[in-house]
Amino acid sequence: MRKKNTESIGEVLRQYFEENPFFRKKIAESRVISGWHSLFGATVKSYTTNVYLRNGVLYVHLSSSVLRSELMMAKEKMIKTLNTHAGMDVVADIIFR
Repeated sequence: MRKKNTESIGEVLRQYFEENPFFRKKIAESRVISGWHSLFGATVKSYTTNVYLRNGVLYVHLSSSVLRSELMMAKEKMIKTLNTHAGMDVVADIIFR
């Protein structure tokens, strides 16, 4: 017999993570990292060796200096795209190495 006031475990976990700001920010940061690989195409992905986020700064290690120069010129647009993908302002700056 089912109770009338039941919720699925997935729904309860989603509510918990949305209500807790720490988890919400961590999930958004995770979306930024995964979004780097999916949003900017296979070429950027193939030259990216490491991506991590620390204190609002996204650090991207690239194996191509030419691509690094190109991406530096599009940095502001990339920050807006990543923050939109994450659902909140997580990235304040990008440093290409």
